[in-house]
Amino acid sequence: MSDKQAIKVGRRTVELSNPGKVLYPDDGITKGDLVDYYRRAAERMLPHLRGRPVAMERYPDGIDAERIFQKDVPAHFPDWIDRAKISKEGGTLQQVVCGEAAALVYLANQACITPHVFLSRVDRLDHPDQLIFDLDPAGDDFGEARAAALWLRSLLEELGLPSFAKTTGGKGIHVTVPLDRRADFDTVRGFARDVADLLARRQPHRLTTEQRKDRRKGRLYLDAMRNSYAQTAVPPFAVRARPGATVATPLAWEQVEDRSLAPSRFTIATVLEHVERDGDPWKDLPRRRRSLGPARRRLDALVEQGG
Repeated sequence: MSDKQAIKVGRRTVELSNPGKVLYPDDGITKGDLVDYYRRAAERMLPHLRGRPVAMERYPDGIDAERIFQKDVPAHFPDWIDRAKISKEGGTLQQVVCGEAAALVYLANQACITPHVFLSRVDRLDHPDQLIFDLDPAGDDFGEARAAALWLRSLLEELGLPSFAKTTGGKGIHVTVPLDRRADFDTVRGFARDVADLLARRQPHRLTTEQRKDRRKGRLYLDAMRNSYAQTAVPPFAVRARPGATVATPLAWEQVEDRSLAPSRFTIATVLEHVERDGDPWKDLPRRRRSLGPARRRLDALVEQGG
């Protein structure tokens, strides 16, 4: 394979450099393999990227070398890559917005293994359209994440909220609630924190909202704190810098109930075939957006009754 290659992606031509460079030394997975995956995954992945600022998790020398977590758009990026101006403490920065497959492929060629996206869109950056709980087990026991996700789903159902699960590509699970963008980040984060606190009180020996690791005592951490302005999450179908090139994968709740479920099952070599065969369990997410108002009142009533 040559050091330079040009590929057609939609109406764009994307110049690839060093496609044979190995990014996953133990698996022999190259930058060209990463590009090919994102090219094939773009149709399913773009609905979760469009309109959202992206932070790039890059590994120019492979996953065993230095990680670069890059937010600002480099000067050499082509003009056709969409950008968004993001306010930050002390000023602003320009971040990538992936609106087309070619942009996703271009990022992959920059050794961006994982794009991380905002929970809000550029037209209303202060109002998220999703709420995320990050279920992070203390060890590598994915079963703990499964159990916590099922408990959380039940509580959210009590509150009248739909929920969607995905593997993170690591040891945890994200549970996402689609929102109608009426509430701002402070409101959403406060609600998420109170839901997590209630669930931890219901399962005090298995779950905690304690941010300090030395105080978790082996319990799974219910992380609601990423529901803040400019915080990011791994979108569905994003590749992770982990052995095997695992992929953050949408799950049906029946899959979460399956004790044999393992996140290592979903990789760049398997995930698209899996979704083609079994369907995308997140396809209805945009139609299930909810307001937090009624759920907030139900939550307050539950807390008042002792949980």
